[in-house]
Amino acid sequence: MNNGSSDSIWETIREEAAEAAAREPMLASFLHSVILYHQSLEDALSFHLANKLESVALPAMTLRDLIDEAFRNDPTIGTAVRTDIRAVIDRDPACDRFSEPLLFFKGFQALQAYRVAHYYWTHDRQELAMFMQSRISEIFAVDIHPAARIGKGILIDHATSVVIGETAVVEDNVSMLHEVTLGGTGKQTGDRHPKVRHGVLIAAGAKILGNVEIGEGAKIGGGAVVLTNIPPHTTAVGVPAKPICGTNEDEPALEMDHRINMDADYGAGI
Repeated sequence: MNNGSSDSIWETIREEAAEAAAREPMLASFLHSVILYHQSLEDALSFHLANKLESVALPAMTLRDLIDEAFRNDPTIGTAVRTDIRAVIDRDPACDRFSEPLLFFKGFQALQAYRVAHYYWTHDRQELAMFMQSRISEIFAVDIHPAARIGKGILIDHATSVVIGETAVVEDNVSMLHEVTLGGTGKQTGDRHPKVRHGVLIAAGAKILGNVEIGEGAKIGGGAVVLTNIPPHTTAVGVPAKPICGTNEDEPALEMDHRINMDADYGAGI
């Protein structure tokens, strides 16, 4: 777990919160309770998530202890949290402060809550993980199965109605928008969800269904329904989705350019 004295992202978040509290006194108590009273990003995040996800069954204090335990025992979560914050800053033009994802962006918050649920899923506490998934879905309108495997540097922009199934894999540096589904095709069992490789951009409303692979650096157009593998560095659109051209970027997720360039050759982003 990082501490405030050696954590530049956390130091920046604290500076931003102090400035915001001075600018907007009505939010000073909120900013102090979520950020300024805490010694690390993990402490602040566990407090904020616990208060958002609390219920009669799991009060905020109990839930915070569980979140702190996951952060303490798996330092890779803290690394992913910071990489995800950086992803939001770098890719979302509506975000110009490091504190904003932590305070206000439900895609970021839901993703970090999933990381805690995933920790408990992989430590033989599946009922707790599923309970957390249910609360995450209720509060954030984001439904990520705790068994899904998600890398770092992930942007889930706007996030409402995002669904990621049990056997889905999302590698590092992937960006997706609201109403994206990484789902199954019906009652098929076993390994039945998509595998999204490094650097993929998935536009709003896209549905990727079944155990299909979205190749590294691919781009999936808005509203597409993907039922087959999509090669690396390829743009796919339509219902059902078909490859129509290449991509101009090695990692479209980083550029967030949803335009389709029919002049881009297949593999041009390599």
